[in-house]
Amino acid sequence: MAYTTLISAEELHRNLDQEDWVVMDCRFGLGNTEKGREEYLVSHIPGARYAHLDEDLSGPIIPGETGRHPLPDITSFAKQLAHWGISNDTQVVAYDSMGGPFAARLWWMLTWLGHENVAVLDGGFPAWQNKGYPTSDSLPQPAPASYTPSANPNRTVSADEVLNHLEHPASVLIDARAEQRFAGIHEPIDPVAGHIPGALSFPFKGNLTENGFFKSVDQLKERFSALSQPSPGTKIVCYCGSGVTAAHNILAMVHAGLPFPGMYAGSWSEWITDQNRPISKNSGK
Repeated sequence: MAYTTLISAEELHRNLDQEDWVVMDCRFGLGNTEKGREEYLVSHIPGARYAHLDEDLSGPIIPGETGRHPLPDITSFAKQLAHWGISNDTQVVAYDSMGGPFAARLWWMLTWLGHENVAVLDGGFPAWQNKGYPTSDSLPQPAPASYTPSANPNRTVSADEVLNHLEHPASVLIDARAEQRFAGIHEPIDPVAGHIPGALSFPFKGNLTENGFFKSVDQLKERFSALSQPSPGTKIVCYCGSGVTAAHNILAMVHAGLPFPGMYAGSWSEWITDQNRPISKNSGK
């Protein structure tokens, strides 16, 4: 059985010894970028490799052009996957400890490369620990694999494409950041506050229960019900601050059975590098 959206701790535990499975630890802290790696070195799911958001899941930042977490070069990322022992047929499971945004980034990036068998551990590392499942501080030494990417161009949307559609009902923009950041009331990370005009506020944490698990399929369908039947030709495009939490909304929508949205991967931190791009500030949804 292939897992393509979410997997439970119980399901992962049953399959942990499968030779064609690779577990990826994606824990990270925006305020302390070494926090996740430090936690990984202390304790992780046995056999898990570590993926650092800045080093492994992002490309070089070009000041004045890119956002905070630009996508890496496809060829370079494919080589990194092979280094982790991931081939085109590998079942990948990603996890973090904050409800899934960093794991969802890896999930989305693999789908961007045409990889289908990738899932996020529902509830993350806390769910694994709460079940009393084994952990390890041993560092795996995976045998290198071969990975051939088959990039899906429909996964990404450029800033120019977003700009071209602002005055037309051809795209529905979904912003995954917290409501105060969306409204321009509080911006703790980026130098400019606000959101892309016409965007709708759908904070990614609205996909989760109080215990950090994804809500049920029915609840997620209800959350995104206004987007489930767009006008003919309308494309849903997700963005956030830097292309990380937007992937969480995409994962939630796909898990709920909705069409796969596009991703403006540069997101707000890229949008504001060009002063000619319009911005809005309001608290409306």
